[in-house]
Amino acid sequence: MTLYVGLDVSQKETEICVIDGDGRRTWRGKCSSEPECIAMVLREHAPDAVRVGMETGPLAIWLWHGLRALDVPIDCIHARHVAAALSLQVNKTDVNDAFGIAQVVRSGWYRPVAIKSLQSCRIRALLSARSELVAIRTTLYNQIRGLLKTFGVVLAAGKGGTFERAVLTRCPADPLIRSAIDALLEAWRVAGERRQRLDSQLLRLARSHEACQRMITIPGVGAITALTFTTAIDDPNRFSRSTDVGAFLGLTPRRYQSGEVDISGRISKSGDRMARSLLFEAPN
Repeated sequence: MTLYVGLDVSQKETEICVIDGDGRRTWRGKCSSEPECIAMVLREHAPDAVRVGMETGPLAIWLWHGLRALDVPIDCIHARHVAAALSLQVNKTDVNDAFGIAQVVRSGWYRPVAIKSLQSCRIRALLSARSELVAIRTTLYNQIRGLLKTFGVVLAAGKGGTFERAVLTRCPADPLIRSAIDALLEAWRVAGERRQRLDSQLLRLARSHEACQRMITIPGVGAITALTFTTAIDDPNRFSRSTDVGAFLGLTPRRYQSGEVDISGRISKSGDRMARSLLFEAPN
């Protein structure tokens, strides 16, 4: 019997629905959202499943790699495509969602999402952490300047050591104000130190990566931009044409065409936000 499976994944439990080639439900149930648990249930209730589908989500990468390692023919479907397919359902429940995903898998009317390698995900974790530290440091910098303006202290433009010396020199002697500024300044300093450590680690990774070494030779492209781009692309073989990369990163214009109307709009911004932002800054 030809079987198809839909998985509606949540943080604790996963709703599983098994259907046959005619779309009739043959089994449904729940299990823990662990690759080993899901694979065990599928071996019992759908040992010869042709395809198993789940939508993108926070656990998708971990589950996909775990299930693939256990020889489960799992496909990941974009959550927007699943939402469009399930929008006609009167009642939204985990049971109905799993059944709907199984029907989408059976129809084959979807394009599986390319899941990044674990190595790319590991590097992306460092890049994301660095990005957050940069944002935190910028927020603290603005908070300190804004707080001092309340008491008539307007700092001149400056960053790094220049900014820190200016804050310490011109901060009012009031102990309450000094206490608040010192707390923010210490957090700003620690965030900068942590970011520098990540910068050093990312620089070493870029130097050991052949594609990154080539990208760094391009004017305006550094280690961070090169690593962000290569991890966003991950496997270049999945692109049939080089021009597809721009569309993948959301750098190509949207288009609306109907009858005599043909409008080219702004860039779609549908791809990787971090990669798109850094590629835009690189030539400037």
